[in-house]
Amino acid sequence: MFFFGWNYANASVITFSLPNSSVENGQLSDPAHWAVADVVNYFKATGFEEQANAFQDQEIDGKSLLLMTRNDVLTGLSIKLGPALKIYEYHVKPLQTQHLKSNVS
Repeated sequence: MFFFGWNYANASVITFSLPNSSVENGQLSDPAHWAVADVVNYFKATGFEEQANAFQDQEIDGKSLLLMTRNDVLTGLSIKLGPALKIYEYHVKPLQTQHLKSNVS
């Protein structure tokens, strides 16, 4: 399954695919069900290949990702500040919001 998105790492439109376990009915599955490999693949697919390894090293699965605070991303993953800010603001935070909205209704 291919998705279109914005690569904030280098400010470009991208097409990316995710493993079947990350996709349901043509949309991203609930990140709460993602394994560590799904989280890593998501960040690799969205242009953060180098930083994706930090999620692997820290064993961040979908449930952990949804619990992360801004401070966790900025300091807990030991990645450069610029990419960390983009990862949190443009990926972690929206995934958390999407998860909350889909589980409230």
